[in-house]
Amino acid sequence: MLPPRSSGWEADDLDHLSQSPRHTELIDGALIFRMSPQRSWHSRLVENLTFGLREAAPVDFEVEREMSIRLDKKSRPEPDVLVATAAYDPNRNRYLPQEVALVVEVVSDESADRDRSIKPFKYAQACIQHFWRIEDEAGEPSVHVYELDTVTRSYVPTDIHRGHLRTTVPFPMDLDLGKLTP
Repeated sequence: MLPPRSSGWEADDLDHLSQSPRHTELIDGALIFRMSPQRSWHSRLVENLTFGLREAAPVDFEVEREMSIRLDKKSRPEPDVLVATAAYDPNRNRYLPQEVALVVEVVSDESADRDRSIKPFKYAQACIQHFWRIEDEAGEPSVHVYELDTVTRSYVPTDIHRGHLRTTVPFPMDLDLGKLTP
């Protein structure tokens, strides 16, 4: 696949890549294809977390699974789950950073480096207020919670949740993490 211009791929090009795999991301102008199948643990956790967040979210929040965020001209990652403040639009295919209150990445072997370093850095630089990274600890999810330090535009860890996740941001919620996986 050749980029459409000599300067490389841009975020809006993803809208016209009909031959690309379903989960194609753009990070700093490089196309990232999720080629390996996800483990059932990952898939089930993302599905159940999406449902749990939708149940807890006030009416002015939208929860989406695997929707991209156009961070800048050269980056359009696809977090596992995002919580947005933008109104539901059935034709939407991406969000802008100012419309996103929370991004969640569930770490897998294939995406571990991106989920732990590259994506959090990019999300923070785009001023997305909240970031969660979910790790598999012997089959149980642990949720590493971060909040944006607006001065440094970097994430500061605020907590690690095991068993239960109770928080007030971006909205009050109480999730039984044991119910997110079988």
